[in-house]
Amino acid sequence: MEKTSTLQYQRDEHRVHLIVYHLIWCPRRRKAILTGPIKERCQQILEEKYLEKGWSILTLAIQPDHIHLFIRVWPSESTADVVKELKGITSFHLRREFAPIMKKMPSTWTRSYFASTAGAVSAETIQHYINAQKGI
Repeated sequence: MEKTSTLQYQRDEHRVHLIVYHLIWCPRRRKAILTGPIKERCQQILEEKYLEKGWSILTLAIQPDHIHLFIRVWPSESTADVVKELKGITSFHLRREFAPIMKKMPSTWTRSYFASTAGAVSAETIQHYINAQKGI
């Protein structure tokens, strides 16, 4: 899945902002479980959360053993909150819907994640990196 949006400042009542994060997280023990129906369901869950929160997906790349996400969020939401929500909702649904596979793992995701902020200057670099990860 790839969605692209021009990175222009957003305005609301009292703010002008451009908050963009590059996030990466992995399944526990770096297991390559994000394939087939699990990958499709994970992507669906993430998309539902983006719509609910009003975030914009710039790029989403789900690899068998990690997720790359380039996302635009609101200034009131910290990186930790965004990651917590995304890992939490995906873990909840995947563990419930794919119990036979997921019960072999103590938890769905590792506790760690990579986060980087990005602006218009580095957006192209991050897009290039994620596309390279996807093999494009």
